[in-house]
Amino acid sequence: MAEEGPGRAAKAAPTAAEMQLLRRRQELDYFQKNAARIRSRNLLTGLGIGALVVGIFSYTILSVKQERIVEELDEEARIHIIRGPRTGANS
Repeated sequence: MAEEGPGRAAKAAPTAAEMQLLRRRQELDYFQKNAARIRSRNLLTGLGIGALVVGIFSYTILSVKQERIVEELDEEARIHIIRGPRTGANS
């Protein structure tokens, strides 16, 4: 049978707290190694979302302006209909 020396003690299984600490250290190492890549991805995502918001806002403002122009044209058309056609006899 195998004999154990005095310097070799049987390793006990790590406790839940030790496992959690190990996982946290691994996550911290991962984030430290990949911080630049993650930062650049976040920047690109933020710029993409910002461009989308600006585009939707611009489209909305443009649509409202066109709606006002259409309303003004409708008002002018209504006035011309009420006044009647302009001919040489009634101008």
